Amino acid sequence: MKTFELSGKEVLLWRKKLLLKGGRSVDLDWLLDICGGLRWSTLQKLHVDPSRSLLLDQSLDHLAKLWKQHLDGQIPLQHLVGRCPWRDFELDVSPFALIPRQETEILLDLALKKVDSKFSGLWADLGTGSGAIAIALARSLPVAIGHAVDCCEDALSLARGNIKHLAPNAKVSFHLGSWWEPLRPWWGSLSLVLANPPYIPTAVLNNLEPIVRDNEPHLALCGGLDGLNACRDIVRGSREAMSQGGWLMLEHHYDQSFAVLDLMKDAGLKDIEYQNDLNGIRRFAIGRQP
Repeated sequence: MKTFELSGKEVLLWRKKLLLKGGRSVDLDWLLDICGGLRWSTLQKLHVDPSRSLLLDQSLDHLAKLWKQHLDGQIPLQHLVGRCPWRDFELDVSPFALIPRQETEILLDLALKKVDSKFSGLWADLGTGSGAIAIALARSLPVAIGHAVDCCEDALSLARGNIKHLAPNAKVSFHLGSWWEPLRPWWGSLSLVLANPPYIPTAVLNNLEPIVRDNEPHLALCGGLDGLNACRDIVRGSREAMSQGGWLMLEHHYDQSFAVLDLMKDAGLKDIEYQNDLNGIRRFAIGRQP
């Protein structure tokens, strides 16, 4: 693989020049890391010692072209690079599935607090997208058997490729369809179910930042008039699909906590609670089948 040798001073001047054209420094540093191979920790050291030599995986010209595409076309850098780091692995991504967000890592942490690594039940990832949640569950719960569901065939193909690469020994089956329906043969035996469903209200969708609105799949964003269509379907279906004592965990919009918790109460779930995201906002709903 070809590498490009540069001085720290050259990189810092290049970085300053590009940021004058626009964009966020955190995004440019991400590009230098993921595509250029310049780790964030190394970049920070350059401010102290800019004379040190560096080896980059890509030329600065190539990185500058990607940055220009990002700014001019409001295209996510993850789509331009085709990859996205998440938890302790790096996923392939595409416009067919949501780019995994850092906040959703909390959903995994919450799940792993409810079960230990010896958990041997059945788990499900509803609306798997890139397969991020499914991969994390498979790697953390090696004894358990998992099911990943999505209504988009292209997203499922992406998830299959990711899990083959990142968790080749995983016991995970993939199903095309809507929420619980493809899992009908396992209804009554699913004991851990996670979902990050579409939850953006229709009226809010057009007001999203263009980089999200124009590049992320609306199928994975829009949750209907009040944003709760998918949450309703998932919570309602959990009564038949989940096992006694099984945990259901959902991510939702920043202002939907009370509504989703009420849905869980109406469905008869117990031990209902909410958890906050990285900004201290109520973002996750948790309930247990009685």
